[in-house]
Amino acid sequence: MMLLEKIKPAFWNVRPSSPGASRYLFNYRRIWKWSILLTGVVALVPLIFITLVDYKVTEQALEQEFRLRTARVVSNARRVIGFFLSERQSALDFIVRDNSPAALSDPERLEAILGSLKKSFGGGFMDLGVIGADGDQIAYVGPFRLEHKDYHDQPWFQLVVDRGIYISDVFLGYRQVPHLIIAVKQSLPDGSFQVLRASLGIKPFEELLAHMELSGLGDAFIVNARGILQTNSRYYGRVLDKLSLPVPEYYPSTQVMEGANARGETLLVGYRFIEGTPFILMVAKSQQDLMQPWRSTRLKLILFLVFSVTLILAVIFGTATYMVRNMHLADEKRLMSLHQVEYANKMASIGRMAAGVAHEINNPLAIINEKAGLIKDLFTIKRQYAADEKLIGIVDAIIGSVQRAGKITKRLLTFARNFDASIEKLKLEEVVREVISFVEREAQVRAIQIRLDIAANIAPIETDRGKLQQILLNIINNAFAAMGDDGHLEIGVQPVADGVSMRICDDGCGIPAEDLHRIFEPFFSTKTGQGGTGLGLSITYNLVHEIGAEIEVTSAVGQGTCFTIHLPGSMSRKGQDHACTFSG
Repeated sequence: MMLLEKIKPAFWNVRPSSPGASRYLFNYRRIWKWSILLTGVVALVPLIFITLVDYKVTEQALEQEFRLRTARVVSNARRVIGFFLSERQSALDFIVRDNSPAALSDPERLEAILGSLKKSFGGGFMDLGVIGADGDQIAYVGPFRLEHKDYHDQPWFQLVVDRGIYISDVFLGYRQVPHLIIAVKQSLPDGSFQVLRASLGIKPFEELLAHMELSGLGDAFIVNARGILQTNSRYYGRVLDKLSLPVPEYYPSTQVMEGANARGETLLVGYRFIEGTPFILMVAKSQQDLMQPWRSTRLKLILFLVFSVTLILAVIFGTATYMVRNMHLADEKRLMSLHQVEYANKMASIGRMAAGVAHEINNPLAIINEKAGLIKDLFTIKRQYAADEKLIGIVDAIIGSVQRAGKITKRLLTFARNFDASIEKLKLEEVVREVISFVEREAQVRAIQIRLDIAANIAPIETDRGKLQQILLNIINNAFAAMGDDGHLEIGVQPVADGVSMRICDDGCGIPAEDLHRIFEPFFSTKTGQGGTGLGLSITYNLVHEIGAEIEVTSAVGQGTCFTIHLPGSMSRKGQDHACTFSG
């Protein structure tokens, strides 16, 4: 609303309660407001609704896409790691079946087998060992000194005895190096058994995980069911540390869920249990980082929406203002025409009344003048009265008063005749002095000094005498209203290249700069509530336009106002487009 106060349209203050506003056909402020409101609602509500729906659908689609990508990455990585482990497990199972118990217990044979495994599988195998039914390691090849180590009380030993084949968690063991074991049970002819055990380091797993394409600050790692990291993690700890994220519940297929890290950031976590192992493959991505490209796009969409809404509102505002302003101008022209008709009728009535009064007064004045002349003649004939200067003076005073009254009635008759449109050649000085004669009495009462500055070489101009008189009378009356007692009014007339320039200046209160461009608007008045209608200068401007002239106004508050009228030498210029210009 503060913005509206600053850019008020011309019709903003036209209300039924305003002076003269009841004659308008509509409440233009209300029409303007409702036009903008209804058009804005109809145009913007569907746009904003569709944008919000599209925004939500797109966001959900992106989130679903990220979930599918994460699930795909986890599934692919699970297959690779599962194949890695099953491949080595199958190799050990084949070795057990292809070699006799005695051959496996031979260190040289065992060392040859380890060399073949390393050569075939490209690393990963650390050592091989054969453990008897009593838990004693009867044969060992590798970088550690683990011969005759007793494993009968180790949990993994009991599990491989029960299951026949076993893949362990990552642990330190006697080696004090993170590793896991794959153990296969071999039955002996006497009904006993021995176990072939291979140790694998975690480096191959980390290399497999490192080759995964992860976005959103992604991190891939392996944990066990107790939440112990089986590989090093980029953000969640080192191998054998406790994972800070919750351990997911078992599910036979790949799952994706939302989680949060220690800093409270939302994560997209994909996981898959690797069948036949104690391992859980997990991929954690920062949802905020995943959505970052969408946020950039979202910002652009929001900016585009704001721009679109602003443009739509600007168009609605401009269109509504333009249409309502035109309605207001049309209504104003209607009112202006009515007031001009009223004004013309009023002035014509005044003219007819003035003519009637002048004719009625002229008859007794003629009789008074005739009788006074006769009395003077009689006094002149008789010597006894002719020498009486007092009597002769009284008669002369009567005759002078009659002549003065005759001049006044003559002016009234001239003024009345000029209400009929007529173009004639006239002298500006005569017109100016005729108009001043109508305000002389008020000027004398209020001690207003009127000074004329009319050049001697002013050529007669061709114009409408009556309209020119009305123009001068309206401007002078406005000047009298603006001045206090003892004011000064100056009227200057000077020839210019294409006609005559007439300047009327007063030393009244002046016009504020913010009102200067509105003084010729219909119904605009600074004297509202003091009898001002706001039509005087508007009618004056129309009359100036009708006689083909131009008018300019300059004013300063507290210093006064000057009206300058540029009159053409001939009414032939009437058809030109004359404008009113303002300068402060």
